[in-house]
Amino acid sequence: MDDLLAGYRRFREKGWLEQRAVFESLARHGQAPSAMVVACVDSRIDPAMIFDAGPGEILTVRNVANLVPPYAPDAAYHGTSAALEFGVRVLQVRHLMVMGHGLCGGVRALLEGAPGPGHEFVEPWMSIAEAARVRVMSSVAPAYRQHACEQEAIKVSLANLMTFPWIAERVQAGSLALHGTWFDIHTGLLMILQADDTFVPA
Repeated sequence: MDDLLAGYRRFREKGWLEQRAVFESLARHGQAPSAMVVACVDSRIDPAMIFDAGPGEILTVRNVANLVPPYAPDAAYHGTSAALEFGVRVLQVRHLMVMGHGLCGGVRALLEGAPGPGHEFVEPWMSIAEAARVRVMSSVAPAYRQHACEQEAIKVSLANLMTFPWIAERVQAGSLALHGTWFDIHTGLLMILQADDTFVPA
């Protein structure tokens, strides 16, 4: 906690002063981000840092392994789906990105089983990407499965986004574009999913 508070004080002394006018404008006029990113909770990746984005520019929802569940309007708790509804239907973002990354612990749990304490929530959550695991296990050599499954999970989430009727409608109307990206922690390289189902460097 002491480190966090020290960081806050540095922000107040420098970052806040540099960005004060931006924050005050956002407070007066509200937010209107043009892009939304579904990213992983992994502490090593930060969409705002990767895209050099300032306050108010990106709406971000983070969860384990950057997964999007299928559309399921019921009485259960749907944090990611609620964030999508807010971003797409309320703020009307024009770009919606699923951003995976290398060395993803959630994907490792999908492939190898959740760590001992991770069976209560992590394991059921990762079952969203079961189709990615099945594809990789049947067609990719063991040494490359982690990397391949990280990218396949992005494709699963993009497919699940299209099960949301108000996302599919906007995509078909051309008012919303979906994107898949994968970030390599080792190199800082961002890969973008292409129409031919391959990832190429940005």
